[in-house]
Amino acid sequence: MNSNGTLPDDESLRARAQESLLRCGVRLPEGGGEVIARTPLTGATLFTLPATTEQEADAAIGEAAQAFAAWRTVPAPQRGALVKRLGALLTEHKEDLADLVTVEAGKIRSEALGEVQEMIDICDFAVGLSRQLYGRTMASERPGHRLSESWHPLGVVGVISAFNFPVAVWSWNTAIALVCGDTVVWKPSELTPLTALACDALLARAAADVGAPDGVHRLLLGARETGERLVDDERVALVSATGSVRMGREVGPRVAARFGRCLLELGGNNAAVVTPSADLGLAVRGIVFSAAGTAGQRCTSLRRLIVHEDVVDALVEKIVHAYGQLPVGDPFDADTLVGPLISASAHQAMDQALAAAQADGGKLLTGGDRLLAAEAPGAVYVRPAVVRMPEQTAVVRQETFAPILYVLAYRTLDEAVALHNGVPQGLSSSIFTQDQREAERFLGADGSDCGIANVNIGTSGAEIGGAFGGEKETGGGRESGSDAWKAYMRRATNTVNYSDSLPLAQGVNFL
Repeated sequence: MNSNGTLPDDESLRARAQESLLRCGVRLPEGGGEVIARTPLTGATLFTLPATTEQEADAAIGEAAQAFAAWRTVPAPQRGALVKRLGALLTEHKEDLADLVTVEAGKIRSEALGEVQEMIDICDFAVGLSRQLYGRTMASERPGHRLSESWHPLGVVGVISAFNFPVAVWSWNTAIALVCGDTVVWKPSELTPLTALACDALLARAAADVGAPDGVHRLLLGARETGERLVDDERVALVSATGSVRMGREVGPRVAARFGRCLLELGGNNAAVVTPSADLGLAVRGIVFSAAGTAGQRCTSLRRLIVHEDVVDALVEKIVHAYGQLPVGDPFDADTLVGPLISASAHQAMDQALAAAQADGGKLLTGGDRLLAAEAPGAVYVRPAVVRMPEQTAVVRQETFAPILYVLAYRTLDEAVALHNGVPQGLSSSIFTQDQREAERFLGADGSDCGIANVNIGTSGAEIGGAFGGEKETGGGRESGSDAWKAYMRRATNTVNYSDSLPLAQGVNFL
């Protein structure tokens, strides 16, 4: 495995970020602050920014609530004009935003550009959706009556996002919420404040260009306590939170206690089943991208590989060989395929997981060692690891947010499905097979228990047209496409009596 060239210096990264921010309309405040804008490429602090105060957060939520009163009455296609303008600005500043994603999150260039494209795509989807917020008409049991349902704007949507998709997840929520007639208050990860400032500035410009009410979007910068203000404020109708299961266990009950709504996107411990009939060449490509892409720091990253005993040795040999070809290093280098881990704590978690796996009888086949430590002692670059496991032990059942792929063997498809489903998380899954019966079984009610189930592709790289989310400890939320928009609206059932009599339902007689 190669370590890819030299790393950029801190000053060049600082200048690159500042230039991108300026082109997006952001001028950073002078002076220090509590929010540290750091780059995982070198470990350096680029800027320090002021955190949103409690008073400022209260005012921001109030402004969003006030703007909602006006925004909800704007016809949905006109609301779509705001998102259309935002999509145009995102397209114009695609390179700038991708630079910021790489600087702050460490994504390789193609993945950073892909994340910004995902923002553009969801804007396109939402603009079309603005003319398709359909209700339905149902048959009434009473003559002269019409029974129907309609959908109405919900209120202020609080978005709490994570570092690994610093802009895409925000856009999934924001584009849909805006066309649904909601306003948005966003608390991004404290690890990625620069991308948030750029997106907020572009949306503010779009709102001004189309004459949207001031306050349709507000940004809060800070750590955990800043997000807690969204969780606990009764003016926030929906909290959409992306993060760890631990975070979800805290957010869900607190929002429920005030009868608010929650949309949770939490942990994933995703697996792929490889059957004897699989095209192994195709499987290797899907597996390596899903497991090593984004340095294993996607919620949909492949963490468990469940392979039939007849092909496991051949497949593992191919995967280990492919891992040996992965260049690790500067994510701005076009040849790099694996960038840095987000922090030293992520590296520590990876080391601990590998130690636990080996203590359980696992065999480390490749990877796990640190690279480029001399060039960037404050950054963490690692070789993605592959571990052959004798069984699905406790460490395999946990999600470690790092590039570790555990390999397990199976004999029957029933055994494979049981291994696959035998974890607390339920986000993404896949099966590699050329047997239609195996594929259909995996997709069926007694197959994968995940919110996403794929055939002959990996677990990561979802398109915006489908609803994104998972079951069990993943939280049950759905974002992005399909009918995920319904989470951002309230439903009303309507009965209209256009007759001159008043029959009651179920044949009840009264007066």
